[in-house]
Amino acid sequence: MSKETARWLAFSLTCALGSAGLGWLAPAMPLKSWVGGVAVLTAWLLLPLAAVLVPMLGLRRVPRARRKMAWQLIVPVVAGVALGIVAGEAGQQSALAERGRWTTATVVDKEDARTDQCTLQRRTDGTRISPTLSESDGCRSVSKGDTLRVRYDPEGVAGPVTDTGTESDSYGGLIAGLVLAAVAMGTWGSVRMSRWDRAYAAS
Repeated sequence: MSKETARWLAFSLTCALGSAGLGWLAPAMPLKSWVGGVAVLTAWLLLPLAAVLVPMLGLRRVPRARRKMAWQLIVPVVAGVALGIVAGEAGQQSALAERGRWTTATVVDKEDARTDQCTLQRRTDGTRISPTLSESDGCRSVSKGDTLRVRYDPEGVAGPVTDTGTESDSYGGLIAGLVLAAVAMGTWGSVRMSRWDRAYAAS
């Protein structure tokens, strides 16, 4: 393996693992809201964009008007965004497994939109559960005033889930596949763009 290939391999691996790690970290750790927001923004947007922009900006000898992007670099952008989202779901599961608590809650409001969102209130002391209950986690088939048994995050970071929902999914295989795709295609595309740069300089 050449030094150039090793360099782009390390870069692609950093972007992919960064998206996965930050996506997982935001809900899994009880971070302050603005810190979690920065982590999500970096995982979902900045690192996937870096997978394209860094190779593009690295073409120093090719004039900007004549630069083109290798088609392989589409994959790390899409995979990077997917990694942030999927790892975020895995982080939610991890957070609820580690610090989640069961309680009985009442549906005090249901927002019927493209995806339903239910506002829950604990029956024991009347406090609201934050964030809201999503459609996929049990809000779809309930109405305002219904009583549910839910597992919620006392820190208010991970979303609650009902005890009647589907079994938790395992995201390990999907995350590994996305990382592999992002790294392989990102390295290939970046190496191709470096070769274009050298070929232009030699012409």
